[in-house]
Amino acid sequence: MTNHIHLGTETLLHAPQTAHRATARWLAAIVGSLALLLAAPAVGRAEESNPNNYNCIGTIGAGAPEEGSEEQQVKYSFYCNGPITGYQLQAQVPVTGVQSPPLVSAVAAPGAQGKPLNDTFSCSGEVPGYALNCVGLARQGYEAVTGQFAIERKLCVEPRVDPLLTVTYAYLEKGVVTQAISGPFDLGRPKGCKPDAFSGSTRLSPKAPVAAHKAAAKK
Repeated sequence: MTNHIHLGTETLLHAPQTAHRATARWLAAIVGSLALLLAAPAVGRAEESNPNNYNCIGTIGAGAPEEGSEEQQVKYSFYCNGPITGYQLQAQVPVTGVQSPPLVSAVAAPGAQGKPLNDTFSCSGEVPGYALNCVGLARQGYEAVTGQFAIERKLCVEPRVDPLLTVTYAYLEKGVVTQAISGPFDLGRPKGCKPDAFSGSTRLSPKAPVAAHKAAAKK
């Protein structure tokens, strides 16, 4: 599901009602990222993927402990097939902390750490709230963005956190500042948790819980 808007409109993302005000502020904050965009080398539009129809994939799992915090840290990582100037993660459980800035690196093979890049994002959000909003610049596609946020419950306790990702790309088109939006993309349930009745279900592809069948007692 994708949207295309011009900055200054009041069109909102497909997000939970509790995140609408944060989303509006996020879109306004994208204007500031244009300074980075215009200062960066121009990217050939013909060679880019359609910024209104990007493909983005990612995962979440246990994050690194934060000094002075006992809250559960959630690590997220994603990349898209085109440059972005902002993104939002929308959770369905309360977010109680936001780490900033995330690390931007080249996409690497599974289990390997990609080369860190100079591109960066700044993240913020209402705490507690249901969304974290990040603005900045990933100049090219296939740049991995890795960060973390905190939640008030253990990672594997149901309902397990399952954030939706929406990405934006601000650019000039015929002298007009244009905002492209792609998403939402489901980052899925946390990696590393034991399967349970809700395994295989996500927010964008919900499935009925699998009932546990107990063996009949022998007479």
